[in-house]
Formats: sequence, structure tokens, C-alpha cells
Amino acid sequence: MSMQRARVARRIAAAAAYGGGGAGLLGGAALGLLLTEVALARRVVGGHGDTPPHADGRYGSAFVHRLGRPPLRLGVLGDSTAAGQGVHRPRQTPGALLATGLAAVAERPVELRTVALSGAQSYDLERQVTQILSDPERTPDVCVIMIGANDVTHRVPYARSVRLLSEAVRRLRDAGCEVVVGTCPDLGTIEPVYQPLRWLARRLSRQLAAAQTIGVLEAGGRTVSLGDLLGPEFAANPRELFGPDNYHPSAEGYATAAMAVLPTLCAALGLWPEDEERPDAARREGILPVARAAAEAAAEGGTEVTPTARGRWALLKHRKRRRLPVHTEAVVNHFRARDRT
Repeated sequence: MSMQRARVARRIAAAAAYGGGGAGLLGGAALGLLLTEVALARRVVGGHGDTPPHADGRYGSAFVHRLGRPPLRLGVLGDSTAAGQGVHRPRQTPGALLATGLAAVAERPVELRTVALSGAQSYDLERQVTQILSDPERTPDVCVIMIGANDVTHRVPYARSVRLLSEAVRRLRDAGCEVVVGTCPDLGTIEPVYQPLRWLARRLSRQLAAAQTIGVLEAGGRTVSLGDLLGPEFAANPRELFGPDNYHPSAEGYATAAMAVLPTLCAALGLWPEDEERPDAARREGILPVARAAAEAAAEGGTEVTPTARGRWALLKHRKRRRLPVHTEAVVNHFRARDRT
């Protein structure tokens, strides 16, 4: 299955690179069944009309006078998951969690700016990138993008979806930003979704995630697989890790996501120890052909794929996740205690 997914992902990425729309991945009958099941699932899942909390601002103020270094700038782009749909406090959003953790690791303040939009598809990334780069004095040092779920449910051709994401990553990289992309989550984990939609949703989500990974790496970014929304915790504890609408993550779910993305975010900025950048065979890490690394990452949430100097080869990593305390002071103590052990 992994090899087949790798071939499909490479075909989609190639179509994206050459401007194709991408062939459908399902036959007409299967697609009709999928759309029927989606309509039924939406009735069960329902909606969550609240506006995501506004979390923009400065994090890690305790470090503001330390060494006189300017704040790091973090941009967050993408859809409702990136925006923090489903929680009510700014500090519970993925942007705030990542900014808090990044401030603690870097020991300097972090300025967060979120342009993610609920319901966004990859089509919206061009507008979001333009917005995040609109002020040359505030160009982010690093951007996190979470996108893809709405592309699956709205039948955006995968090659087009990948091309739009790749173009967004390339624009950010050309502006001097590091980029970390959280690839399409596994829509088969949504609790009210039943078979056969669950199997089809998982298949489609993973195929898009693998193709996204290839496109992002070719554009100079890194990816973290959101998989089944970042680990078996969601499958084991759906009541706890999904929000009130049974679709978006809860506060604990977003914290789980941040735990997986933060190490890659820090590595992109050169803040992680050098020995962490070498593949660890004990953790099933290694340097693999890009398409194979992308396929394997799509099957396991929290897996990072990073480009190498060897062209068509990529570094596959399963970074250690660490629980993120909510408040900056607690985060500081957490990481300092880790460094002493």
C-alpha cells in the first residue's frame, strides 16, 4: 500500500508541476457514494459557527530584555484548524501554543500573526500569503501552514491543490521565510463518519497528504503529517480530543497538534540540537526517496519529512513529542528542566 501511495503521490505532484488538473482518484459510482455519505455525515456532525479566537500578539514577554534580540515572527496560514476553530480562548489555538513553545525554546519573544481562514481551500493561500507578506518590515521568520481537508471535501483536483500549496511555499521561501506545512489530516477519524465513507476519506486524505509533501519539499519547505490528527490519541479519545462539533479539535487536541509541530518548527530555525537532526534507526528514521518518505509519513501522524541536498531524497523523522504547558513560565521551566536531565 505504501508503494502504491508513493506512485500516486508522485503522479499527482508531477501533474501539479506541469500544470495539469489531476485525474480523479475514484470512479463515478464510488464518487457518487462518497458525496452521499458526506451529505449524511454533515447532518450528524453539524457546524460550529463561532469565530476562532483572536490570538495575535507577542508571546514570551519574559524574554523581551534578554540579550537585546528582536522578537521572532511566526505566521500561521491555512484553514479552520490553523485558525483554531472549536476553542474559545486565544491561548488554546495552535498559533498561540506554537508561539509560546517557540519563545521558550528560543528564549526570546515571538510575535504571532494569523491569517488562516475557516473554510479555506488551497485557492485561498495566494491571498493569505499576500496578506502575511504585505508589510516588508514584518516579514515572518517562519510560517506554519495547515491546509487540505476542505480540498478533499470540495473535490478540488489534487494536482491543482498541490500546485497552489507549492506556489505559496515558494513565495514564502523567496521572501526569506522558513515554512512548515501540516499536511491534510485523516478525515477518516471524524467520529460520526461511517463506512464506506471512513475508508474512502482516509484513502483520499492520505493520498493528498503524500502529494502535498512532495510538492512542499520541492518548494523548499518541511512537512509534518497531521495523519489521524496527529496520533492515536484521537482514535482512542475522540470525546476528549474533538471539540463540541465532533469535527474540529478540542483544546487538548490542538495541544497534541502543537506538540508534534513544534520540534520541526524549531529545527527549521536552527534551534534544535544538531544530534537531533541525524536519523535515528531505533525510531525508524532514515533518508528515503522523496515519494516513499511522503507515503510513509502520510500513514503515521506526527512524522516529519525534510528535504536533503541529495535531490530526490528526503529525511524521514519521528521526533519526540513533549507535552506543552499552557503558560509561558511553565513552558520555560519545562524546557530548562529537560535540558538539565
